[in-house]
Amino acid sequence: MDFWGHLDELRGCLVRAIVAVVIAAVAAFCCKEWLFAVVMAPSQPGFVTYRLFERLTGIKSDFHIDLFNPELAQQFIVHMRVALWAGLLVVSPYVLYLLFHFIAPGLYANERRHALRAVGGGYIMFLLGVALNYFLIFPLTFRFLGTYQVSASVPNQIALTSYIDILLMLCFLMGVVFELPVLSWLLAKIGVLKASFMTRYRRHAVVAVFIVSAVITPTGDAITLSLVALPIYALYEVSIGVVRRTAP
Repeated sequence: MDFWGHLDELRGCLVRAIVAVVIAAVAAFCCKEWLFAVVMAPSQPGFVTYRLFERLTGIKSDFHIDLFNPELAQQFIVHMRVALWAGLLVVSPYVLYLLFHFIAPGLYANERRHALRAVGGGYIMFLLGVALNYFLIFPLTFRFLGTYQVSASVPNQIALTSYIDILLMLCFLMGVVFELPVLSWLLAKIGVLKASFMTRYRRHAVVAVFIVSAVITPTGDAITLSLVALPIYALYEVSIGVVRRTAP
């Protein structure tokens, strides 16, 4: 196949991926009650994380935080944004399949195996990062900052856009950060990364982890920073083990 043939094949893959995302986004948009029951769950005191925290500590998780909408069309815009992200998440396996199907003919058999492992492992790790943020990092951050008051005369009212922006941003960033073991595996496979190197510079990695956490933390508070930094450092230690088992 010549250059224009490859370009036409890529265009077909992109068109199919976009159509799939649009269809899934429209379906998510129509399921508004279910969609926002999931999205707004961390703002409710009955969320599973708060109930588990209450059982472990004995501290009752009874709190109330008001969300408000200051703009006329903002709720409709938020609805469309959340539906689009939900649609993309649902059809992402199909999108990855299309991209893999496009590049697979140009790879050798062993390269296809490695690429398939990287794509599958990367997708699973991304979902784990999203799940960790949804069930742990964001709920604890929201509860702490949403209930923190400098004075009883200053009640907290959180804008809907602020809630949605931070939730989506942290889900995406934590999903990307969780790709660290997969990236380390790929670098070890091609002989670029060694476990001895990662172990030698472990102290430097701790500093780098906190710098990265400070950059990707949208709220800038110490609680969120720590909640983000600890999983990233744990991923670094996991990556050392992955590289040690992978490197020749």
